[in-house]
Amino acid sequence: MLCLTRVKPLRKEAAMHNIVFENGWFLWFLLVIPLLAVHYIFRQAKANAPVSLSTAGFLTSARKTFRHYLRHILLVLRLAAIALVIVVISRPQNVDRWQSSTTEGIDIILALDVSGSMLARDFTPDRLEASKNVATEFISGRPYDRMGLTVFSGESFTQCPLTTDHAVLINLLREVKSGIIEDGTAIGVGLATAINRIKDSDAISKVIILLTDGVNNQGSIDPMTAAEIAKTFGIRVYTIGVGSMGYADYPVQTPFGMRYQKMQVEIDEALLQRIAELTGGRYFRAVDNDSLLQVYSEIDKLEKSKIETREHSRREEVFLPWAVAAALLLGLELLLRYLLMKNMS
Repeated sequence: MLCLTRVKPLRKEAAMHNIVFENGWFLWFLLVIPLLAVHYIFRQAKANAPVSLSTAGFLTSARKTFRHYLRHILLVLRLAAIALVIVVISRPQNVDRWQSSTTEGIDIILALDVSGSMLARDFTPDRLEASKNVATEFISGRPYDRMGLTVFSGESFTQCPLTTDHAVLINLLREVKSGIIEDGTAIGVGLATAINRIKDSDAISKVIILLTDGVNNQGSIDPMTAAEIAKTFGIRVYTIGVGSMGYADYPVQTPFGMRYQKMQVEIDEALLQRIAELTGGRYFRAVDNDSLLQVYSEIDKLEKSKIETREHSRREEVFLPWAVAAALLLGLELLLRYLLMKNMS
């Protein structure tokens, strides 16, 4: 389980070595080792049983060589190799290790315009769906951030509060549709709602990404007043104006149903620039899907604050040294048996 600690200096910590065995039951096979040793001893005793001879004078000159005594080491090497193989199969692992590393993380609220004009077709398939798709990629690319979502048009509400459960956030983002609240463009109210959701955060870095495609024409809160409040709480606001240059196909309700008509794209870029400058953020203009993706990529690069992550109970396989030792012992046993002691019965 990951535990995040806000901006602390890294310190080196000694790993806690605690060896456990994934297949610990297999260690019972080690009991075979002493049984094989006892069997070898009894076999040797039987082979050296006394023999009655009329004369043993000719044996006095036959001295036992070093190789005669060395032959016993073959069994020792074989049994040691078998024991090590049993340990390898039991999968020794090093656990209870604390690992510290630095990563990036901040608190971010996405404030998304869901007014009717966000259904314009100058993006694929439209502005709203394109914004949701790019925002989803942005969320997925920042796993250590707490993120939330507010939506606005003529009114505003919180779709998802700050959370580290990005799967839930993405699912709620996908459910966002135009028409769920009164139509219009209340940028000030939308910004104020986002501020209210992030202002009490204890994060070192607090960010709002406000995306809209129009001009503030509704709401009881002036956008610059909301920007002043954001500045007071140390919140940076990145503003994104969505819409192509010139004209775009806007949805228009007619007696014959929804129709699309060419209308001029109007974005209050001056207002969005002032909000961004006042709060220490930046203003971006996205004219198509690719440029919108680039905008989020730029914000991702700009907003990096270091935090420390500590991970506990990571398991690390440590069977390799045991396997190497088993292979070396087995190789040495074979080398002695078929080279040095080749002619011994």
